Amino acid sequence: MGTASFLKRAQALLRIRNQLVRECLAELLAVFVLILISLSGSAQMVTSFETKGDIVTAYLAGALAIMVAIHMAGGVSGAHLNPAFSFAMCLLEQFPWWKFPIFVAMQILGAFLSAGAVYALYYDAIWHYSNGTLTTSGPRETASIFATYPADYLSLSNGFLDQVIGTALLIMGVLAMLDTRNKSVPKGLEPVAVALLVFCIEISMGSNCNCPLNPARDFGPRLFTYVAGWGAEVFRWVEGRGRGGGWQ
Repeated sequence: MGTASFLKRAQALLRIRNQLVRECLAELLAVFVLILISLSGSAQMVTSFETKGDIVTAYLAGALAIMVAIHMAGGVSGAHLNPAFSFAMCLLEQFPWWKFPIFVAMQILGAFLSAGAVYALYYDAIWHYSNGTLTTSGPRETASIFATYPADYLSLSNGFLDQVIGTALLIMGVLAMLDTRNKSVPKGLEPVAVALLVFCIEISMGSNCNCPLNPARDFGPRLFTYVAGWGAEVFRWVEGRGRGGGWQ
């Protein structure tokens, strides 16, 4: 009885009653888990020389991570997970504009922290694979584990079009699934449906830019690689870095 009473008192003290704080923490945690699984799939593929995974398994990890993240935050914040989706919801007047920069900050922070966690998890593997040098190009580059880079042949204009079409398809697909006036997804299966949508986009539109589609997912880890030792090259368009994993 004493232990149960103590736990109840602890739960009461730790309970967060402010709705905005709850939503921010939900977005932070969900994006953290999303990127943790996504980048780990990429790290396993790259550092094992594709003997313990390939681009399909990396894409699948990212898609399933979406399902987990939506389950974690859907009932609290709506599981936006993506600044582009938050922006679309603001345009549709389904989300207040004043919350937009707060959600974006939480999403980027979650992605940044998650990149740090993946770096720690695969620290030995990354340094072994890279021969002790953190590079953004070349046969042993490791920057593409964390952020997405365009294929060698891709022009800036084609890359821009690629991301507009891919992101638009993602947002339109999610909105269609959530529209109760449409043939909506059965209740409870929304996370699975969104995961399948993401996987479809990845395996059909991933060759140009590796399907970042999510500014927070790309910028947060990219910023981490900048401060962790990869240098300013991670923000430059450089040929020879067309490999890597990027999703949602």
